[in-house]
Amino acid sequence: MSGGEARGRRLKAPKNIRPTQGMVKQAIFNMVGPRIEGATVVDLFAGSGALGIEALSRGASRVTFVDQQPRGLAILRQNLDALGFKDRSDVIRGDVVHWLDAGPSVLSAADFVFLDPPYDDAVLDRVLKVLDRIVTPSSVFVEHSKRQQLPELSRLRVDRERRYGDTVVTVLIAGLPQKIYDFSGAPK
Repeated sequence: MSGGEARGRRLKAPKNIRPTQGMVKQAIFNMVGPRIEGATVVDLFAGSGALGIEALSRGASRVTFVDQQPRGLAILRQNLDALGFKDRSDVIRGDVVHWLDAGPSVLSAADFVFLDPPYDDAVLDRVLKVLDRIVTPSSVFVEHSKRQQLPELSRLRVDRERRYGDTVVTVLIAGLPQKIYDFSGAPK
């Protein structure tokens, strides 16, 4: 952990999961800043829980972790127990796209959504399109490979992007639809 009450503690991680690098995690939380205190967070493709647990350590009030890999979720639960964060978290085993399609109410209350799917996987496009359809005022932090282009979205807009080697962190926010102007400059 790089900050907060669990600073300096190590998390367990299974070998088949690529946890968020410390430098990338630090950069994400530098972008979030003090807004994390008291925030409600959703951690999609949670794996061992590195992003969501960092949020709890830095003062988030509640984190919902969603992943479908049983081994990763078992280690996530161990990490939550070891750090004393179990009472401020919900762990959901399921397919992220199906869970989002079900329209969970926790998503509408979320201040931040962290999204760290397997690199170069088409599932990222599907998840972003669902989030775009049910967008809330949340900030969506997407960790992805520099080789992967994000899909065209109608309501989520890129606020900023940062690159760290092969990893890109893209921050999406809910935006107003762009106005279409005729040649006179008046909105249509």
